[in-house]
Amino acid sequence: MRVGIIGLGYRLGYLARVFSAARDDFEIVGYVDPAPAGLPYTQEHGVSVGRQYDSLEQLIDEADLDLLMVGSPNHMHLEHIRIGLERGMKLFAEKPVVTSLEDTMALAELIGQYGSDNVMVGLVLRYAPLYVDLRKAQAEGRLGDVTSIEASETIPPYHGAFFMRDWRRYQQYSGSFMLEKCCHDLDLYNGVMGCRPRYVASFGGRKSFTPENAPQDAGINDLDVYHRKPSGWQGSDKVFDSDGDIIDFQTAIVQYENGAALTFHTNMNVPDDFRRFAVIGAKGMAEGDFIRNYFKVTDSRTSERLEDKTYQTSELSQHYGADEQMAEDILLHMIDGVPLPVSVTDALEAGLLALSMDEAMRNKSVVDMAPIWQRFDAALGKGN
Repeated sequence: MRVGIIGLGYRLGYLARVFSAARDDFEIVGYVDPAPAGLPYTQEHGVSVGRQYDSLEQLIDEADLDLLMVGSPNHMHLEHIRIGLERGMKLFAEKPVVTSLEDTMALAELIGQYGSDNVMVGLVLRYAPLYVDLRKAQAEGRLGDVTSIEASETIPPYHGAFFMRDWRRYQQYSGSFMLEKCCHDLDLYNGVMGCRPRYVASFGGRKSFTPENAPQDAGINDLDVYHRKPSGWQGSDKVFDSDGDIIDFQTAIVQYENGAALTFHTNMNVPDDFRRFAVIGAKGMAEGDFIRNYFKVTDSRTSERLEDKTYQTSELSQHYGADEQMAEDILLHMIDGVPLPVSVTDALEAGLLALSMDEAMRNKSVVDMAPIWQRFDAALGKGN
């Protein structure tokens, strides 16, 4: 399998290793990136990424690819996906797929034209054993009708500081923090609800990474935590005086088309971080935490603990055992047509929810997503 990469950053450098380990004939034959931040990682782990090409068109036209992996900065995805689709490529795109409402509609039109099966997405948490067990418990009827979900994604200070220093600090490149970081989680809970979100309210801002909270009288070593994770393109050393325009905390409440509700919280300065959920249904509830590696199911009538388990993850995985499974499943999908648990349409729907949360936060309003879904479906060509 001959593979090309556009945007060899830290994430695609890591995935190059994971995919190469999943299949012996997975061969990266070339990449396009003027400053490949992920190249040292691939070199350190003995993963060949082939030759450097000057343009995406040259890579596709000359390298005889079976798969194009898109890991460029988020705001570039649409154009890179468009070029790939127009040249008949199968693509894997990192999340978030696009960064704005307009780009979402433009990609939806491309999907309507070329088909959703030609674009696979890196919503890796769909492959996590914890989420697989959650959906299994739901399918077995242990939860009943879902009434509400309480969920969160938090990240520790070293990771939050990375966002304040990296290109992702600019919404024009990342879309927003909610979109860039939390679209994984929003996709998961959209999947559990089984329908689209309808009404959205949200509040947030920046209160941790501000000048008044900069450590005072701290030695060089005391500040290492804020520079532990390296930044790449457009990188900066500024943390508490970052010129970025992203938030560092946000909460949102969502009502879905079926009347059920989700509350979601994110914060990027949580030293004992967690990524957890409580899915509460008419017949039972499920609790889990991707970071603390537990999953529990409890019966509503008897309070009996129906399931109580913990998870072990490999040293290779960055996402709780999900990265390797995603690589295996995507390769099986390409070779044997095995269905995937998440589609590019799912990814775009999660992105539209994140963007609506940001709109609600900016305007201090409740966003009715019905007009957005009408426009989205029209762009996909549904009902034509």
